[in-house]
Amino acid sequence: MINMNLKKMRKIHRFTQEEVAEKIGVSRQAVAKWESGETVPDINNCKALAEIYGVALDDLVNNVDGTEEVGVKPKGKHIFGLVKVGERGQIVIPKKAREIF
Repeated sequence: MINMNLKKMRKIHRFTQEEVAEKIGVSRQAVAKWESGETVPDINNCKALAEIYGVALDDLVNNVDGTEEVGVKPKGKHIFGLVKVGERGQIVIPKKAREIF
């Protein structure tokens, strides 16, 4: 699951494996092994990868492709869906948004 997220995020940001490896101080082969699922990055490398891609560490590690409509969410940003306007002009936001905010 993390391997799919790493590959997807790298492609979204249009980085090569070499560029990612250089940014976090590992070899290109290490990045290739992480993306293929052969090995997994240690916690320090996961934190560095999450920072490079601008996502929360938990989302980078745990997000399963297909369960989130949007994929890996940017850190500190939320997408909840549609806001409805009631009969008297009151704005009704989704329940998940009310719980977070």
